[in-house]
Amino acid sequence: MIFLGIVGLATLIGYMTWMPSPALLLNEDEIVQEIEELEVRLKAHVETLSRSKIGRNYVNEDHLTPAKNYIVNQFEQLDLKPKFHNYEIYGDEYSNIIVDIPSDKENTAVLIVGAHYDSVEHSPGANDNASGVGALIEIARHFSQVAPKHYQLRLIAFANEEPPFFQTEEMGSLVYVQSMRGDEDILGMISIETIGYYTNEKGSQKYPKLFSYFYPDTGNFVSFIGNMQSRGLVTSSISLFRENSAVPSEGVASPGLVPGVGWSDHWSFWLSGYNAIMVTDTAPYRYEHYHESTDTPDKLNYGQYARVVFGLSKVVEGLLEKGIE
Repeated sequence: MIFLGIVGLATLIGYMTWMPSPALLLNEDEIVQEIEELEVRLKAHVETLSRSKIGRNYVNEDHLTPAKNYIVNQFEQLDLKPKFHNYEIYGDEYSNIIVDIPSDKENTAVLIVGAHYDSVEHSPGANDNASGVGALIEIARHFSQVAPKHYQLRLIAFANEEPPFFQTEEMGSLVYVQSMRGDEDILGMISIETIGYYTNEKGSQKYPKLFSYFYPDTGNFVSFIGNMQSRGLVTSSISLFRENSAVPSEGVASPGLVPGVGWSDHWSFWLSGYNAIMVTDTAPYRYEHYHESTDTPDKLNYGQYARVVFGLSKVVEGLLEKGIE
């Protein structure tokens, strides 16, 4: 029985941690200028969104509204047409900002890509999560020029991901999911969460218990994280990323109860049974400024961040064409 238990545990761990490793198809020398231009734009997004030292949140409405207006303005400059999913908390109105980009075919299935635009109180929220919003804007730029193939694309900037709304009925992404029509065909959801910090320092990467035996201790990679149900979306996404970016990447399909695995807006989609994953630099498991007043724009590694965002655009493009394999 002990032997069978060990075999079973090893099989489960293998199922959770195995990820495809396709060859890199992209020659990065050919896109140096594109990455450099992307880096400049991402830095501008992060600096603008993180201008307030007291953060973007329900306590400081005057600092949340400018972030909302900035996102809307960026979408509109790309000739996209943002719309608002508004809801109230104790008489105050909050908005999820939505852009739909139709495919070149009539398939009605939708891939949702989202990032929350609020920050915790008293934190500028440069990495958490201006970095995710910057990525969302740049993915919008990509698809304002390249029509999605086969599947539809929906981009959403979510309100109120942070405490005290985190994993409550007032969390912006959960309010949105609960408002969705039950007959809508959702291919999957990608939550972009805290993706701007990378380091080559040994010992810089931490994990929940046991995971340190299977993953590197250097925090220079981006992670693709899903629950067990969403394993296909994890493996499809990381495969596309590894074909298009030399940035190190790691993936896992884990039970949602593992600390950190459900810590973003993808959690809301899991509750309704949708496939959903988070893309992240692992936030508090690497970034010492997480949820602190020191989470400022100067802490981010913009070159690596830009290469991650470029790769994510290719991930989204591939999923829209091929679906989940």
